[in-house]
Amino acid sequence: MRIGAKGPARCVLAAAGIGGATLLRLSLSAKADSRRFYALTAGLAGTWTASALLTTAVPVWPAFRKSPCVEVARSAATGAATFSLFYAVAAIARHHPVLHRSIASVLHYVEEGTTPAVLLTASVNAVAEELYFRGALWESAGEYPVASTAFTYTAVTAAAANPVLAVGGAITGVIFGRERARSGGVAAPAIAHVTWSALMLTCLPPLFRTSAHSQCGGRSRMRRSASASSRSGDSPQPASVSSRL
Repeated sequence: MRIGAKGPARCVLAAAGIGGATLLRLSLSAKADSRRFYALTAGLAGTWTASALLTTAVPVWPAFRKSPCVEVARSAATGAATFSLFYAVAAIARHHPVLHRSIASVLHYVEEGTTPAVLLTASVNAVAEELYFRGALWESAGEYPVASTAFTYTAVTAAAANPVLAVGGAITGVIFGRERARSGGVAAPAIAHVTWSALMLTCLPPLFRTSAHSQCGGRSRMRRSASASSRSGDSPQPASVSSRL
């Protein structure tokens, strides 16, 4: 049964937003690959999906002017392009200790978990988020749905207390919102979101493994240099710029 009245529907959506933010925070504090992690993320996906389907007739596949295959390819390309942007930023951010820790704290769920299970969890949650944010919430957003849903999406991700997730939520909230506005349904942003999530979880971890090994190697070279200088009686020389990066 769908809740048709605007007042009750908005109450349900608001409660789901608070509950979803809480579940997101708890899931990202759970141990990787644990039953608690998968239970919390399943509950998160269920919260988004149930609240969306109970409150609104979410448009999925509107009448396309082009063939569905073209639309799927276009949405997937949007997700891939969004990933390329994030990858370029991450390649720079990994050299900053605070940003490195923020990103690595999310990627460790893939590194320490079962990759297919984590990918499935991320994909299910991506679709569920689109049903809620670019589906039910979009329908009740008013005159500026891209801005209002992106703002709400950013606020929910900020509840995880991870600045990188909050910034990422703001960027993807706008991009996926534009996909929703362009296509008229949630299928396009959902395809873009799933594509982006899958690429982030499979392609970013190697980048940060390389960064970690490079940093460890740099520290080892600095220690060896300092040890050699102390044995020779010379004062240690400053490490080169390349050894610190």
